[in-house]
Amino acid sequence: MSLSESSDPVSIYNSRIKSRQIILENPARQSKAKQQRDDKRAKIAAEKAKRKAGMMGRREASEKGTWKLEKEQTKFHLFLPLHHLWLGYMSELLSLAPSPPASTAVPAMPTAASMHAKLVKADYHGSFMAVKQSKNPCLVGLSGIVIHETENAFKVVTKTDRLKLLPKQNSIFAFAVPVYSTLPSFILAGPSSTVPLDESDISEATKTTVLDQPHIEFELYGNQFRFRSADRAGRKFKPKETIEL
Repeated sequence: MSLSESSDPVSIYNSRIKSRQIILENPARQSKAKQQRDDKRAKIAAEKAKRKAGMMGRREASEKGTWKLEKEQTKFHLFLPLHHLWLGYMSELLSLAPSPPASTAVPAMPTAASMHAKLVKADYHGSFMAVKQSKNPCLVGLSGIVIHETENAFKVVTKTDRLKLLPKQNSIFAFAVPVYSTLPSFILAGPSSTVPLDESDISEATKTTVLDQPHIEFELYGNQFRFRSADRAGRKFKPKETIEL
């Protein structure tokens, strides 16, 4: 726009500038790629904050006594029902067949190789875990029902009613799963089944462990199993070489 001596600046201002928006310079525009990166970072930060808000730290758990057991509560027989719940969970997870009658031929045992992919992602609260090898000789032979699993240890209640902490690092554990399903017959037959349950058999069965029935024993290498049970569910495990202790 040019102004000359003969032109009227007031009229030019009123007609061309007044009540109009004038861009003095081009605004800086954010690139699309940078915007996407910022959105992704904000989403990840929000998810971490959400997970952290729902989790309880070790100090908070210790102050509240979340995983603290009194001496009178550390009894092996009190956790046998938890162990039998775990046996039922394994029966359903591994699709184990029911125990055959004595008059029929014994069916073929399930292949252990088909169980590995499910076992590495399974939950072991309630399992009967034993230390088979360890760099700490004091831990070898300890066994009990797992009542709490962390990223680096199993907490078990032994048959002598003692609470023990079994570190995963530099230890090899042994656990067993039943050969046949331990689920009640009416569950295996379906909801329409009316097969009665023998209460005496149930009461006797709840006093036993997986070692008192036909079972398959597996070894668990603690160095390669240092993950929380919730993290293992979505993790892809890769075969690794075995490290001798």
